[in-house]
Amino acid sequence: MVTKEYMTREERAQRLLDNPNTHILRINDNHYQMKSLATNRIYEIFSTEFGWKCTCPDHIYRKVTCKHSLAIQISIKLREEARTRNKIVIEEIGCDKCPSCHSTEIVKHGIRHNRNYDLQRYSCKSCRKRFSFNLGFEKMRVTPKVVTSAMQLYFTGESLRNVQKFIRLQGVDVAHSTVYKWIKKYTELMKIHLDSITPQVGDTWRADEVYTKIKGDKKYLFALMDDETRFWIAQEVADSKFKHDARNLLRMAKDSMDMTPRVFITDGLQAYRDAFKKEYGAVKKGSPIHIRHISLKGDRNNNKMERLNGEFRDREKVMRGVKKKDSVIFDGSQIYHNYVRPHMSLDGKTPAEACGIEVKGKDKWITLIQNAKKNL
Repeated sequence: MVTKEYMTREERAQRLLDNPNTHILRINDNHYQMKSLATNRIYEIFSTEFGWKCTCPDHIYRKVTCKHSLAIQISIKLREEARTRNKIVIEEIGCDKCPSCHSTEIVKHGIRHNRNYDLQRYSCKSCRKRFSFNLGFEKMRVTPKVVTSAMQLYFTGESLRNVQKFIRLQGVDVAHSTVYKWIKKYTELMKIHLDSITPQVGDTWRADEVYTKIKGDKKYLFALMDDETRFWIAQEVADSKFKHDARNLLRMAKDSMDMTPRVFITDGLQAYRDAFKKEYGAVKKGSPIHIRHISLKGDRNNNKMERLNGEFRDREKVMRGVKKKDSVIFDGSQIYHNYVRPHMSLDGKTPAEACGIEVKGKDKWITLIQNAKKNL
């Protein structure tokens, strides 16, 4: 057995990572915090252009790369390797096989002139059958592009009537209620499929709540998000802020991600404290830690969750309040945030891409809808 005296710093860093009592708090891409296992001190670790810096005595006095910095570097590398190794690619679904005999010997065979738009027709050389390809949008009176354009406009902040006006400019005259039915239909379809995919999120999660009005009554949207990738993990609507049992939210997050976070960050709301103790455990050594004492400024803040709340608030204002408790705005906004909207804080990536899920195609809505329909 190698004693601590003869262990290299790399080996000490690996042992530090393997210790269940080790908790790494990620402040941002270049700033981390780690609590000393020997004392109650919290070390600040920074990534700078001159290398990694740490406030521990080993780095300050010996001027060497300490085990804390090495542990964080190893942790980052392991997460990147895991996401690359377990990467999920949601491919575009093209018309390259016959739906009857699955032969690849297909050719274009004229245009089918529908009532409202034209559709490419194909024929199979093997079984000699003719078919059209419109996966996910069968029996729709409009093209897939019109539907996905409506969804993009709606979740970026336009009202249903403004979306209706835009579609009219494309030569399609539909009621605003029809637009809502499209959005509801495809949001429900995508949710079923996407719930079966497990993203590679980090081990630090955040939670917060924002008030909204449903039919004029004050309600609260409780949301939980991954700190590193900004992936919106779970949500639920509650009647009350202070009397709400947030245990269901934490359970949904744990079940959908198939893991428990090592660090959980919230404000001082008692509902989070009670739910955290019951659902994630806060008694045994090595159990997750709960950070509740946060501020608007400094390192201990919940600004990432406040940004998510603001994103929802901007959308809800246009609607002048939500009309139903099961409104499509909740699940739809979550899908849009995770899989479609690029984030500046993630260098233009979506949270899903940061979690190792790549959605191919110029129109990600079409890719998601077609894959959801195919796997239904």
